[in-house]
Amino acid sequence: MEEKKDIEQVQNNAGDKGEETGEKREQWGGQIEFLLSCIGYCVGLGNVWRFPYLAYENGGGAFLIPYIIMLCLCGIPLFMMELSFGQFAGLGPITAWRSVPIFKGIGFGMVTVSFLVCIYYNVIIAWSLFYLFASFQSVLPWTLCDQWWNKESYQNISLNASMETTTQSPTTTAGMTTSIMNATQVNKTRLVSTTEEYWKSYILVYQSGIGDPGIVLWDLVLCLLLAWIIVFACLFKGVKSTGKVVYFTATFPYIILIILLVRGCTLEGALDGIIFYVKPDWERLKDSTVWTAAATQIFYSLGVSFGGLLTFASYNKFNNNIYRDTLIVSLGNCATSVFAGFVIFSVIGHMAFKVGQNVEDVIDQGPGLAFIAYPQAVALLPVPQLWSILFFFMLLTLGLDSQFAMLETVVTGFIDEFPTLLRKRKMHFTLFIAVVAFLLGILLVTEGGMYWFNLYNFYSAYYGLLALSLVMCLAINWGYGNYRWRFNTDIKLMLGFEPNWYFKGAWMFVTPAALIFLIIYDAINSSPITYSDYKYPKWANDLGICMSVSCVAVIPIYAAWRV
Repeated sequence: MEEKKDIEQVQNNAGDKGEETGEKREQWGGQIEFLLSCIGYCVGLGNVWRFPYLAYENGGGAFLIPYIIMLCLCGIPLFMMELSFGQFAGLGPITAWRSVPIFKGIGFGMVTVSFLVCIYYNVIIAWSLFYLFASFQSVLPWTLCDQWWNKESYQNISLNASMETTTQSPTTTAGMTTSIMNATQVNKTRLVSTTEEYWKSYILVYQSGIGDPGIVLWDLVLCLLLAWIIVFACLFKGVKSTGKVVYFTATFPYIILIILLVRGCTLEGALDGIIFYVKPDWERLKDSTVWTAAATQIFYSLGVSFGGLLTFASYNKFNNNIYRDTLIVSLGNCATSVFAGFVIFSVIGHMAFKVGQNVEDVIDQGPGLAFIAYPQAVALLPVPQLWSILFFFMLLTLGLDSQFAMLETVVTGFIDEFPTLLRKRKMHFTLFIAVVAFLLGILLVTEGGMYWFNLYNFYSAYYGLLALSLVMCLAINWGYGNYRWRFNTDIKLMLGFEPNWYFKGAWMFVTPAALIFLIIYDAINSSPITYSDYKYPKWANDLGICMSVSCVAVIPIYAAWRV
């Protein structure tokens, strides 16, 4: 009886979130909308774009081991914690911290991380749109080898008399270009496929370094503008419009990935790529960067400490079964990452077979890996234009799901914190955030924009995100809980049972210890950021560290102000 009264009291409080403006706060149309939104948020470009290139950079199978370990030690426990906290509070990522007022800076930190990632995440969507539009041509442009963007390889060949003759033809019957350079010659040039040349020379147009951004690439700017228009159009009506969109965007990608996997596994050399992917190089496990990359990928992929999970859960009904949702989304998300790895490494194995190189050498490492391997994969399918359109439309839907959540986190965070000022002006505030992020993103679509993109990608969700997760875990268990397991009691109030020993032990001891070890270990063994062969100057690394620290620096600043 007493428990029922407690539940009614909390539900009444949750229902009064809009009392300052006379408006009731939105809720999901149903549990399935929340679940699909979480799947769409977590299963995104982090799975099919970021995970494969990190695995490729960090030794394939050697990356999977720390990835799974960090999932169990940190990913699943923090995922459950953030969902529970958001659902119980029924408030946005800033206002929910009224429960532990001195740690309200964590909410501002979450919003900061989401905003920083929003800026460069939509650039990936812009690239997807660019490839989508290019797919409507009669011949996929990245399969051609007689275009102006191929001139560099031809010049290199003509300048080296000792080089072997290179076959030049648009495509072979298998769809693999043979316009390549011999890596065994004097200049030691790595073999280059036309998909890589198209990506680097036609789309990105590299400049000399991060200090020389060059001119703005207007075709990419227009794609970026279109990406922001789409995001705004889907969000300006609030969470109910998002819930309807995800029925399609959260399920369609799996169909395309299955088709690509079936095709990839039938290609010559695919097995070599898959073996590289699953066979660990035990020596690489001694490298701290492999462990840090695995941990940050878990946080990036699951969206832990970004505030998106907390925001989505805050729109739930009070007794929604988040225990079930945690297991479905977190395990399903990581299974999707591993599955996407099989897709891309089967194609990389085929590319290595065609050019006679080792799998680890066939493609230049970095964030562009997916935009080299995947276009090559679709070119190998019958009617490649159709599959290319479907694939890049899939990338678009994957990116939009996550982008919806991150922008909604920023908007909801401030609207719940300042309801009188902003709740009735939600559409205008959403537009303001979108315009600011678009203008900041223009730097990333210049000739030197890839260097800035890599800086954002590396640092925006790095040290600061790990530290933010650590403080969140400690604050909820030892601050809000006040040593009396209050958090577990609140979960029982929602679900009817307390979390099991796995979650209790992880929240109290294991997860904080793992995060502390990871932060210290990586700080000791850290090295400056690089992109391919380019080493970033000291000022760029310092700027990146400031960006990363900004999301956690607000915690002590706010605490000092609060005191």
